Amino acid sequence: MTDVRRDQGLIARVKSRGGRGDRSPLGTWFWDIDRLLLLLTLFLMAIGLVAVAAASPATAVRYSGEHHKIAPLYYFWRQLMWIGVSLPVLFGVSMLPVTTARRMALLGAAIFATFLALTPLIGAEHNGARRWIGVGISEFQPSEFLKPLFIVAIAWVLSLKAKEQELPTVLITGAMTGCVAVLLMLQPDFGQTVIFCGVWLALLMIAGTPPKVLAGIVGMVPVGLVCAYLFYSTARQRIDAFLFPGVDGEGAADHFQVNAAHNTLTAGGWTGTGPGGGSAKFGLPEAHTDYIFSVIGEEFGLIACAVIAVVFLAVVVRVFVKLLDEQDEFKLLAASGLAVQFGAQALVSMAVNTGLAPSKGMTLPFISYGGSSMIALSIGMGLLLAFTRRNPFLTRSPYVVSWGDRVQGDR
Repeated sequence: MTDVRRDQGLIARVKSRGGRGDRSPLGTWFWDIDRLLLLLTLFLMAIGLVAVAAASPATAVRYSGEHHKIAPLYYFWRQLMWIGVSLPVLFGVSMLPVTTARRMALLGAAIFATFLALTPLIGAEHNGARRWIGVGISEFQPSEFLKPLFIVAIAWVLSLKAKEQELPTVLITGAMTGCVAVLLMLQPDFGQTVIFCGVWLALLMIAGTPPKVLAGIVGMVPVGLVCAYLFYSTARQRIDAFLFPGVDGEGAADHFQVNAAHNTLTAGGWTGTGPGGGSAKFGLPEAHTDYIFSVIGEEFGLIACAVIAVVFLAVVVRVFVKLLDEQDEFKLLAASGLAVQFGAQALVSMAVNTGLAPSKGMTLPFISYGGSSMIALSIGMGLLLAFTRRNPFLTRSPYVVSWGDRVQGDR
């Protein structure tokens, strides 16, 4: 009888391989991961490939010269390569234990903060901004990689308040965010500065910072904006171009970009001109990156744009729904911060394309072309999946009985 039961158990384990009974590392990851969140991410990547394919001919024409011709689908094939690099990164990071993921993020934040500090000194200049560092024949943008890692670092510091009540976490994280903001404005990169500061403020709210402290910080926001307008030329040019188009040459150029994006977005109506049928996109600057949402609007219609906006919203809502029962302070803050950053970046990018915000270099997550952006977003989403992963030993459902429990019951 014992041998029969042993054989039956072996057969059951073989049959369950790849099912819920599979407790191999890969099987554990698959059943514990938020598969809906992963599916939404892969869906955005697929949309991005189609969108980059649509924008690639316009960008190729723009950057082709008399002696240097770029193939129409050059950027599509490059984006396909970046996705091929990014997917293993996303899956690999999402498999990390929480402690390992946190340590990796803290170390990475220190490394890329150092790169960010070196960018104004040794960085490569493009379109009047020094945001990239060259590595061999390629370049990377430190601020893109720093975003998810820095958010995890801020979440970790804020989570220490639960253990050390006297620790001035607001002051420490404020100083950290301020240093990063100064380094970003030196590039200059006002858009990323807003994202970093906005996520910090959101994390303070989620962490339960006293209302008086929050009120004081929120009250400083208008003061900061006025100071930026008065003493920071990049912010002043962006705001003037948005509110008073044509004030000067720089403002006129920014206003032209916003107008071109809006006109391209609405050129296809509700259903679009069809893949490859758009013509307004050829007048867009950076059609494959900052203004790819407008290209989608022209060729696939405003309905497609609305669907994409809903998908971004679904990602953020899904994360916060998963966190409703989260008891770990660090995981709650880290995952919330990553979700806020993801949603805020998407919102700013779409607002610029629709003319609701001043022009700024902000990519649409997982859709815009770019190696640094794609890999950094994959790191961030991998961390998000790791922090929202279900722990089967702490949250085991009373309605699910494992095979081992059945065997013990039979005995």
